[in-house]
Amino acid sequence: MKCPSCGHDEDKVVDSRPSQDGRSIRRRRECLKCHERFTTYEYIEQGTLTVIKTGNRREPFDRYKLLYGIKLACNKRPVSPKEMEAMVDDIESQIKSRFKSEVNSQEIGEIVMAKLHQTDEIAYVRFASVYRKFKDKAEFLEEMKKILE
Repeated sequence: MKCPSCGHDEDKVVDSRPSQDGRSIRRRRECLKCHERFTTYEYIEQGTLTVIKTGNRREPFDRYKLLYGIKLACNKRPVSPKEMEAMVDDIESQIKSRFKSEVNSQEIGEIVMAKLHQTDEIAYVRFASVYRKFKDKAEFLEEMKKILE
């Protein structure tokens, strides 16, 4: 594993523990060169899940892309990185249990929006505004009315 600070490829594992659902392992590592500490996650590699994008383009499911989208929506909101990781774990688990080989990107978006709605309404609106591609303020206000009800 390369150190994110100096790029050295030798480290030692300082702490290792299973994640909450037991489907991954969180490891704290320390670079043997610069002594910087960083966290890695280890997952079981399962059969490839394909995401069907708009226009029928297909690409492999990428949990880091999902986490990135959630991080953007939760930027400067009171949602901890640990909560975001747990959200991604739960979303990934739902997707993999419901869809065996292919999933529509719209299905993923709906699951993410449901999770964000439970977690933080501002993050939900941020994600929805990008996901639903609001064309004008009327569409945005309509979504806000739904939240307020």
